[in-house]
Amino acid sequence: MTDALQVKGLRKSYGKKEVLKGVDLCVRKGEIFALLGVNGAGKTTTLECIEGLRKYDGGSVSVDGSIGIQLQSASLPAYIKGIEAIRLFAKWNRVSADASMLEALGIEGLAGKQYQEMSTGQKRRLHLALALLSDPDIVFLDEPTAGLDVEGRISLHEYIRTMKNKGKTIILASHDMAEVENLCDSIAILKDGLIAFTGTVVELTEKVGTHYNVRVKTGRGTEDHEVDNIGAGLIAILRDYQKKDIVIQDIQVDRGSLEQHFVKIAREDD
Repeated sequence: MTDALQVKGLRKSYGKKEVLKGVDLCVRKGEIFALLGVNGAGKTTTLECIEGLRKYDGGSVSVDGSIGIQLQSASLPAYIKGIEAIRLFAKWNRVSADASMLEALGIEGLAGKQYQEMSTGQKRRLHLALALLSDPDIVFLDEPTAGLDVEGRISLHEYIRTMKNKGKTIILASHDMAEVENLCDSIAILKDGLIAFTGTVVELTEKVGTHYNVRVKTGRGTEDHEVDNIGAGLIAILRDYQKKDIVIQDIQVDRGSLEQHFVKIAREDD
């Protein structure tokens, strides 16, 4: 499988503050890739440098294919209607709007609505439709489901999978770990201006070690415990309740989430 994107030694500073200190990334064609990081880690700066929206200080960026961009923060004229924006962007790109794409994103209902009247979720759907008008090979999504209701999120996820099935490469930045785990083939974690991890969710789990959540329900309520060794950890928890003469009514064991693994990598000391 060939690469859609290669980033080598990407550096960017704002004054004396070095935000990106040599970021290396590789995204394969046809995969859904997520760039993760705590607030201030440099995710948006990295994406904007790759997209050509921000000048970087050093390193190289190689993109194989046309791109479409849905920005985290974007705006249109207050009085422009949804259909007017679609027609304008289609004319700029010298294309015809894909009716099936507009239907999948629920744009028909926004056709006669002015931009200033749209909710945050509606605006984000319109921004995504505009990014997809030119049928790009690589789609950049920065917090794509922010402001969307449950139905809108499900619809967008389905369309993202449809794009992948058509051979598109999707690169997204998201704070929603469930969304990332559900959609993405691979992830990278940005920390202190460098990539701290890159690989699959399974590989991340293997790197940080297996982690389990144990929820115990008793007459006094529900209590949560965290263990790394499920065998020894669970036995210790049960013995502790037995010593305290507390009757266990129910017990649930869940494997650690992507969010827990992410936090462990993103916040641990080097």
